[in-house]
Amino acid sequence: MGGRILLTADCTLMSDYRHSEFLGFGTCAPPNFIPDFLYKWLFFPPINNQKGLPTSAPYGLRKIEAQLLKEGFSVKTVSPDNLRKYIVQAQALGIHVMDPFGLGPASSTLAFILKKEPFLAQYFRALLDSPEIRDAKKRGLKIIVGGPGVWQFQYRPKFAEKYGIDCIISGEAERVVGKIFQAAVRGQQLPQYYEISVEDAPKLEEIPDIVCPSVNGLVEIGRGCCRGCSFCSVTLRPLRWYPADKILHEIDVNIAGGNAGTILHAEDVMLYGSNNTIPDDKKLLKLHQAVVKKCEGVTWSHCSLAGVAAKPKLFAQVAEIIRQKQSWWGAEIGIETGSPELAKKIMPAKANPFKAEEWPQVVKTGMGLMHDNWLIPAGTLIVGAPEETEEDVIKTIELMDDLKDVRSLIVPLFFVPMGRLKGEEWFKETQMTNLHQELLAKCLEHGIRWADELIDLSFSAEWKANFVKPFYKIFVSMVKFKARQSQIDIKV
Repeated sequence: MGGRILLTADCTLMSDYRHSEFLGFGTCAPPNFIPDFLYKWLFFPPINNQKGLPTSAPYGLRKIEAQLLKEGFSVKTVSPDNLRKYIVQAQALGIHVMDPFGLGPASSTLAFILKKEPFLAQYFRALLDSPEIRDAKKRGLKIIVGGPGVWQFQYRPKFAEKYGIDCIISGEAERVVGKIFQAAVRGQQLPQYYEISVEDAPKLEEIPDIVCPSVNGLVEIGRGCCRGCSFCSVTLRPLRWYPADKILHEIDVNIAGGNAGTILHAEDVMLYGSNNTIPDDKKLLKLHQAVVKKCEGVTWSHCSLAGVAAKPKLFAQVAEIIRQKQSWWGAEIGIETGSPELAKKIMPAKANPFKAEEWPQVVKTGMGLMHDNWLIPAGTLIVGAPEETEEDVIKTIELMDDLKDVRSLIVPLFFVPMGRLKGEEWFKETQMTNLHQELLAKCLEHGIRWADELIDLSFSAEWKANFVKPFYKIFVSMVKFKARQSQIDIKV
């Protein structure tokens, strides 16, 4: 089919975050009291390159790369700092985005606190504004943007025209990406915003395996979610679980590329192979036994508290398998609220197989099991959800008190209208009440309390640990100082 295509992402995404996904949250922050060059070195240093080609790249970008190669295109995935070497011959440039304008919950919350634009938004704009891309646009280069963050372009309608973006693809693109890039290399008119419907989502057999390594060995084990939370767009997609041989093949690709460990990625890893909200013991255990045989380390992208609480013995068995080769592992979890009433309104199935009104107890049970089995969660709370009341915020503050002895990070995030709630109003800092400020202080207090132990654990296996750890601990001390300087009442 031909066509010379480059794929890239800005430098906040083209990083392995020192092999710790937790540090990736650092890209959501704005410039602060640490010099920018040092902050970048600490939180998102560049991936190693071989002749300008990154040794690993974001998983979503690798999937698009695999699909285009499958369709016969000439494709290279390139580091943003090395575009100049390859872009002269390119006819189309694909750019992967996660949070291009800093409108995501974590970025918008930190932008409010520090009153500045987040790094990830600055670097995305800098990528498009680079001389090599501007020059290539004058020669006729087509720019196509895709990834989980494309929804944000709807809130920046003039940005695409200003920066010469020809097409924005929203959704799972395997079925359509080849047609769009083929039109691009032929110089044909492209749709400004192409939204892929649920009906056009690829079937399992249509999703290609990655052919080059992904960042930190991340591999998908499934797509979609069956819990139906109204604030989440992932629940709008059909649920599909990859067969084990597909997962293991992608792990082999990563191992061959130098990634000894893996991150199993799904919206809820505990539900692997299940068609409902009850974990499937046999499939989950079999997968982890096979993965641990191959890898030096395993961690999860996301899991549900309800899935853990529903099967404590199964979770302990999985933990025992994973901890054969490591002392701990991590996952992102959605706590969202401590209020049973708000849970019933915005996420009635998140507690399944328990009742929504049992949600606070589900959280405490799930988090307690994680603490006992050395899964360290990065939890999120929603601040300012539609129909939230003062009583709801009080219940969440009380839940934070109950979780004080659980080894974890818990981050409060301003409500962002997504999923079935995309028509609702954004929560703005001007709506912050004293109770909201108290909740933010509780979360900051909790994070600072556990920070030193989490830093020690994160770098326990790295030979450079004794050199890099003090920088992160100084950073935590500075956060504590700045919080008190801003009159945030933290008790650590």
